Amino acid sequence: MSTTPESLKHNHVKQSPRQSQPCHNFGKRLVNDNDASSTASDDIMNSSWWWRTRSLNAPSPFQQFGPCGGIMKNSAMVMQIQDPASQRLTWYKPPLTVLVIKKVCDASVLTPFVQLVTWLVQEKNMVVWVESAVLDDVILNEDIKFRSIRDKLVTFKDGRDDLTDRIDFIVCLGGDGTLLYASLLFQQSVPPVMAFHLGSLGFLTPFRFDNFQEQLTSILEGHAALTLRSRLRCVMHRKSENPHEFEHAVDSNAEPSSSLANSILVLNEVVIDRGPSPYLSNIDLFLDGKYITSVQGDGLIVSTPTGSTAYAVAAGASMIHSSVPAIMVTPICPHSLSFRPIVVPAGVELKISVSPESRNTSWVSFDGRNRQELFHGDSLRVTTSIYPVPSICAQDQISDWFASLADGLHWNVRKRQKCLDELSDLTASGSEDIFDEIENTKLYDV
Repeated sequence: MSTTPESLKHNHVKQSPRQSQPCHNFGKRLVNDNDASSTASDDIMNSSWWWRTRSLNAPSPFQQFGPCGGIMKNSAMVMQIQDPASQRLTWYKPPLTVLVIKKVCDASVLTPFVQLVTWLVQEKNMVVWVESAVLDDVILNEDIKFRSIRDKLVTFKDGRDDLTDRIDFIVCLGGDGTLLYASLLFQQSVPPVMAFHLGSLGFLTPFRFDNFQEQLTSILEGHAALTLRSRLRCVMHRKSENPHEFEHAVDSNAEPSSSLANSILVLNEVVIDRGPSPYLSNIDLFLDGKYITSVQGDGLIVSTPTGSTAYAVAAGASMIHSSVPAIMVTPICPHSLSFRPIVVPAGVELKISVSPESRNTSWVSFDGRNRQELFHGDSLRVTTSIYPVPSICAQDQISDWFASLADGLHWNVRKRQKCLDELSDLTASGSEDIFDEIENTKLYDV
């Protein structure tokens, strides 16, 4: 019996991706548990011809090509990449502060919201943060239970209060928009997010609220799998700004400094469109400084794998699992039948600008917010951020994703084809006569 070569057994442990490693510190009390990845090379399957494990990472390719060729060794480009399937929640110390984000203008969420914050305050002795506008809800203030704990809640105002390093844990009540809002609030490290499905679609909200006490207790004890949802770092460069300062900020591995107020991290997508203009968008697209193509159509969508099931899929893009390191580029109604959506490596930098010969300007929006005009001479640079959104799984990364496809998008739902009843149509006693008739028909046709 043949055995697996030793060089192939351990070949899948190290990889050399081009993109930066994501930050594994989520908030101030949590890290990514990478103990499972250290033993990945020991989990070899027993088959003599198959050496893959249940890793979500692809195996690292064999690096010798024929008797003479191979990949040049470069220690600076080799990094340890943890298997996404082994990403588990680990708390530095018990979480004390929790941010509760609820869907706005939805009365059906009020009762679960009161139950949740009451339980967190009274049973778990946690400090609960909510947006200040929540306390202005007239219907909510009529609830007796809520009035008893109202004064114990800590409030903040979006755009004015900085929540960095103040929040240990986030709970979302509503639809996918609540998770997008959590991403917007934390433009650097994001605390782990647990999202309950109380909205319309719920593609990013895997938890049901029925037994929230048991589920939350398990999460607070550190029993949970994580999906690291990558975000896009978007930096606007205006024609009037200093290009040297901008280039230094973009080329560095760190996120943009506070002086670059025109940068933002998005979870789903950044959209460039023609706005109110009746003319086609004419957008130049560059990849790592090299001109790729010009987009003539209604616009362009640059999305994360998480955003691949949002606007991008409606524009014809493929649905990509959130653990795949990639950036999707999808044209919106392109004026060319051959312009299909593409997927590029997560580490590249895209530069988007209005073509000099464009008849109009373009408009840019980030996760559906902060819409602004892109003028001639301006540019937008997009790459993968080192700060993902750590989304807590209800089961695991694979099960949650396919459950969302089935429940949220009704993926591949159709009536089942009826099977033949033991091939009765072909084996019945009269089937020989049918075959004879078919043969006679062929003879007459000739």
